[in-house]
Amino acid sequence: MMTDPIADMLTRIRNAVRIERPTVEMPLSKVKRGVAEVLKREGFIWDWREVEGHPVPQLQLELKYGPNGERLIRHIKRVSSPGRRVYSRSARLKPVLGGLGISILSTSSGVVSDREARQRKLGGEVLCELW
Repeated sequence: MMTDPIADMLTRIRNAVRIERPTVEMPLSKVKRGVAEVLKREGFIWDWREVEGHPVPQLQLELKYGPNGERLIRHIKRVSSPGRRVYSRSARLKPVLGGLGISILSTSSGVVSDREARQRKLGGEVLCELW
């Protein structure tokens, strides 16, 4: 049994980017689907899709690299954990790395980036940071 599926997702992405794989697969869930959609909207991945798998469906991410093969995702860090939840109001959300990175939040309106949360004045649980 996995205790932190979001940390597992981030680790799979980190490992795949490190060895420059074009795609990465993981078990599907609603929160992971939301995180993948935020990564796509913010330009860190090309696309995502649901793939049939056994015993559960899989989420497949198409990772994005620069024109010379440089990594777009250089750092990815889990902020909240099952034992220590981190919540933030929209007014307290600061840009990550001067706006070059993002924080991903789980809010009452779904999974959004820190930019969207500040714009829509939403607070929530800070899932992770990446740049």
